[in-house]
Amino acid sequence: MIATYVLVAIVVLALIFVKQAIIIIPQSETKIVERLGKYYATLSPGINVIIPFIDRAKNIVTLNRGRYIYSTSIDLREQVYDFDKQNVITKDNIQMQINALLYFQIVDPFKAVYEINNLPNAIEKLTQTTLRNIIGELELDQTLTSRDTINTKLRAVLDDATNKWGIKVNRVELQDITPPESVLQAMEKQMQAERNKRATILTSEGEKQAAILQSEGEKTSTINRAEATKQQAILYAEGEATARIRKAEAEAIAIQKITEAVGKSTNPANYLLAQKYIAMMQELASGDKSKTVYLPYEATNLLGSIGGIKDLFKTE
Repeated sequence: MIATYVLVAIVVLALIFVKQAIIIIPQSETKIVERLGKYYATLSPGINVIIPFIDRAKNIVTLNRGRYIYSTSIDLREQVYDFDKQNVITKDNIQMQINALLYFQIVDPFKAVYEINNLPNAIEKLTQTTLRNIIGELELDQTLTSRDTINTKLRAVLDDATNKWGIKVNRVELQDITPPESVLQAMEKQMQAERNKRATILTSEGEKQAAILQSEGEKTSTINRAEATKQQAILYAEGEATARIRKAEAEAIAIQKITEAVGKSTNPANYLLAQKYIAMMQELASGDKSKTVYLPYEATNLLGSIGGIKDLFKTE
């Protein structure tokens, strides 16, 4: 009976020993093993055998859901830390709140365990102080418009500083930048003023273009009217000249016909002049009879012309 109890105890101890001796490491994880308090090995994924009660896994501080916990497993995958908002002051003495996201990866578990006591806390404090230094060199407007520049500088500084801890900082992102309420109101007023300014400029530019187009239209219209008037005057003058030429040609032909009719003994001009006088006398005779009519001294020429016409008719 006693032998049975002893055998059962031996089996149980053997099982406990085997359980303590065999460690299964998941993929993308590792553990640091110390033998009698001294670094012994970095376990790789899969089955690993250690000596129970002599070898033990080293505890490391990790961040889980915003709390620091101790764990023997070291995650080798890329991790992200979402830090709480912190107060920073810009170069122009504007206080604001900023929180950042940090993407990093443990590339050397030995350094991550033995070179730093509390890795997540060290990364957080280093990120906060570095961010304050970078923001302190920038003014408010630069801070709001230079996120990529801030991210690049912050990542470079953190990557260099955490290299001795076996950490590789892959990326840093500023998540929120919250200026004070008074600054936000001032920025809103400034944006409104800028929008009003752009609207005023666009309106004035539109009015300017409209005035230019209107003046160009009026100029073109004036030029067109002047050209039309010019062409009209030219055509009218040409018409007058043509009419006078035609009239002169007609009179020349008439004089020639009269000359042929009255012969060379009588001056054709007297004939034409007599016709003018006769027409004038007829007009006077048909007008107001109470008027006094004065005949010029040259009226004898008219009588002579009439006599010439009379002789002409007698000859015919």
